[in-house]
Amino acid sequence: MLFGKRERNLRRILIVEDEPLVAFDNEHVLRDAGYEVVATVDTVAEAVEAITDKVDLVLADVNLFDGGCGQDVARAAQQKGVPLIFVTGSSPDDARGLAIGLLSKPYSQRDLLAAIETVDAKLSGRPVKKPPKSFTLFQA
Repeated sequence: MLFGKRERNLRRILIVEDEPLVAFDNEHVLRDAGYEVVATVDTVAEAVEAITDKVDLVLADVNLFDGGCGQDVARAAQQKGVPLIFVTGSSPDDARGLAIGLLSKPYSQRDLLAAIETVDAKLSGRPVKKPPKSFTLFQA
C-alpha cells in the first residue's frame, strides 16, 4: 500500500506510572491510537511481574508509588529483552545504559505517540524521523 499505515512491531505496551491521571491519560491515548495496553501498574514488583513475552515496550516513570525506581524496572526489562522508554521529569544518571529513550514530562499526547513511533522505527531498522523535542533517543 502506497499510503497505508506501516505495520507496527511495538503493539503491546506496559505502562509503569504512579500518577493516576497520567496513567489514565496514557492508556486512553494509546488505545485510541491502536495500541494494546497490556497493564498499567505503579510498583516495581507489579512491573517486573508484568514484563512477559506479551509486552513489546515498557513506558516507565522513574519514581514509583512503592518508593521503588524505574531503573529496577528497566533492568528487569533488559533481562527479558524488552525495550523501555523512561517517561519522567527527572532523568536518572544511568538512563542511557538502561533505556532506549527518555520522554521528558510534561509532554503532549502527540509527543508520546511520536516517541513510540521513533523507537519502533529504530528497532525495525527503518529511517528515524526527527523525534519530538521532549524525547531523547539513545543510540544503542
